[in-house]
Amino acid sequence: MAQSIPRTTKQWTVSGEDGFDSLRYSEQPVPELGDNQVLYRDFLIPMGKYPFALKPGVALGSDGAGTVLAVGKHVARFQPGDTVVTVISPQYISPYNPKTMSAGLGGTVDGTLRFIGAFDEQGLVTMPKGLSFTEAATLSCSGLTAWNALFGLVGKQVTVGQWVLTQGTGGVSISALQFAKAVGARVIATTSSKEKAKLLEKLGADHIINYRETPDWGSVAKELTGGVGVDVVVEVAGQTTLKQSAASLRLAGAISVVGFIGGEGKDAPNLLDCWINFFTARGVWVGNRIQMEDMCRAIEANLDKLRPVLDPKVFTLDQVKEAFEYQWAGKHQGKVGIEIAWSADGRILCQIIA
Repeated sequence: MAQSIPRTTKQWTVSGEDGFDSLRYSEQPVPELGDNQVLYRDFLIPMGKYPFALKPGVALGSDGAGTVLAVGKHVARFQPGDTVVTVISPQYISPYNPKTMSAGLGGTVDGTLRFIGAFDEQGLVTMPKGLSFTEAATLSCSGLTAWNALFGLVGKQVTVGQWVLTQGTGGVSISALQFAKAVGARVIATTSSKEKAKLLEKLGADHIINYRETPDWGSVAKELTGGVGVDVVVEVAGQTTLKQSAASLRLAGAISVVGFIGGEGKDAPNLLDCWINFFTARGVWVGNRIQMEDMCRAIEANLDKLRPVLDPKVFTLDQVKEAFEYQWAGKHQGKVGIEIAWSADGRILCQIIA
């Protein structure tokens, strides 16, 4: 049953490239619902470092979970009252297609940092039963990226007994650790502090290396595997860690490069290193809807092991700048939640992750 829908919605947009001061919080008309719509990268964009196409004044946010309020006349996949999770690239269903992959929420398409929004039905999946909205919202970006990094390369999917190396306690790394352990793989995790190491230990990491205390952590990780090397590295930092990641690999191992949060660095491996040292380097752009549906089914069937990890500190929609600054400062462990409440009846309608 369709619910009464407000005529305006508050949302965050980006106007400029001056860091978080480029963010603007305003009230805008609720978009008119298209026939195929349901109503329902974030740091790089305001800093002017996002390497892909952008819509001017785009509503930020790519991760989201919420309740369908209404549907267009051609919508077949959902109905009012359904709980759903966003897919970052709404038209990226399967297989790879440059045009569908480049259209992304919070980039070329208005995103989730708003009370209410119209989303293409093809860019939504059913929310796994047993998760809260906040937990489910972690799946759009970090969850799916980790899933793709481990299981998306044909012929090199992580399986029982293999070794996986993860970096830090951010959303992608923690999700990768959980998925790897769920299939019986062994995990070596790097971190920068004893406090964060406690979380990694709790989640089942087999070995933990403090990369500040052990700069040559790549060779140490390889030694921990009996000198053979790890099968897959989930590379989140980029140039600053790629050399050590390559050093940790076994022959015919693979690096899934999912980001560059470590910034710029020197002496990163080049394409010839893949040949000289016999490993595969693979770029990962989140994942497609088919992969996300597979991941959601796996999570629903194994909630005890795969429940998303949230930082204890949760923000509200009017605190988006504070949430960005908190995560940018590296104070978080797991995903940082932003709860979005539609106050018509005082309940939370949608919650997302920054």
